[in-house]
Amino acid sequence: MNINCDILDLRAFLAVVELEGFHKAAEALNLSQPALTRRIQKLEQAVGAALLERTTRRVAPTALGRELIPLVKRMLEEFESSLFSVRELGQRQNAVVTIACLPTAAFYFLPGVIKRFNEIYPQIRFRILDLSANDGLQSVARGEVEFGISLMASSDPQLQFTPLMDDPFVLACRRDHPLAVEGPLRWSELEPHRLITVGRTSGNRTLLDAALARSNLRLQWFYEVTHLSTSLGLVEAGLGVSVLPRLATPQSNHPFIMTRPLIEPEVSRPIGVVQRRSGRLSPAAQRFLDMLLREWRDEDQGTPVAEPATSSQL
Repeated sequence: MNINCDILDLRAFLAVVELEGFHKAAEALNLSQPALTRRIQKLEQAVGAALLERTTRRVAPTALGRELIPLVKRMLEEFESSLFSVRELGQRQNAVVTIACLPTAAFYFLPGVIKRFNEIYPQIRFRILDLSANDGLQSVARGEVEFGISLMASSDPQLQFTPLMDDPFVLACRRDHPLAVEGPLRWSELEPHRLITVGRTSGNRTLLDAALARSNLRLQWFYEVTHLSTSLGLVEAGLGVSVLPRLATPQSNHPFIMTRPLIEPEVSRPIGVVQRRSGRLSPAAQRFLDMLLREWRDEDQGTPVAEPATSSQL
């Protein structure tokens, strides 16, 4: 059902209620009384009931009209707040949006949306801090960035997490390695091989160890590194195999490295938007975040199939 009314109809109703009469309300809104009456009638037709009671002395809201007053006030306040935010955004020609983002997720989530955003707001600049999960969460908590795109490896009550996707952990190995065959691979099959993994201070490692512990499994690593890109370098050199998120793996046409899904159990890291619960984004950052969430949900209502990164994008 379509509700055929607009902002001016709501303003007219509120003015008549607050000024207790059509004459004063018409003067305040710079409308003729017949025009004001038509707006009230239009709103009443949209609602399907009378909103005002007219007596010889004054005009008062009906029971339904009284219930509608706080709703109308809130709608008008939100509309005006949105207009002020847009105006502020337009006036701040040198606004900067600062974001913390996992290096592997920055390539996947941000470029396309930033490009479309800059087509609308060409003067808004971006500062992207490609940080580890733990560092990114800390930068959000300290207010150093507007928001972050990260995995939620913390139970900090000051932060809220809006999920975007699940990024599964996979095996990366050389194409000439004995494990380089098609199809999924069980975690237990990794035991005889030299395993490369990131250190225990990494959010990825924390999440992975906890998930495997629930299945009574433990990683027996041979090489431990700090950065995912380093683990791929060791894989390419033939020093071992690596477990890492799929977003961090090379593209399927990589000349030396291939990936295999890992099962029993399937482990993934949830990636999403991290914000301070008590914080308020700048108008520019809020507009960008709204666009990011809207375009992501419009593009894929299910679990997205990520386009893996090249080694130079890790």
